[in-house]
Amino acid sequence: MSERTQIAAEHAIGAGNPIAAANALPPPATKRWVIRRKAAVVAAVRAGIISLEEACGRYNLSVEEFLSWQRLIDRHGVRGLRATRLKDYRAHRIAGNG
Repeated sequence: MSERTQIAAEHAIGAGNPIAAANALPPPATKRWVIRRKAAVVAAVRAGIISLEEACGRYNLSVEEFLSWQRLIDRHGVRGLRATRLKDYRAHRIAGNG
């Protein structure tokens, strides 16, 4: 993860303050996954605030879905999590550019 992406992800969860970070996690019943919520979950797992298993159970995510969020952040930054951009990123990868 680039430094810039790490900073954005940490900002999403309030890094440096584990209580604030835990409180910044989306509610368990989240149905609408906006960029900020996805980034917060990925950052929390990476920071050890919540385990991958806990995140998947809490948010009813498959491991594959979580890992896809993580890959998108690594490849395209937090903005890569936008659902409307997935088609562009997939087309870029299929063309052999990523």
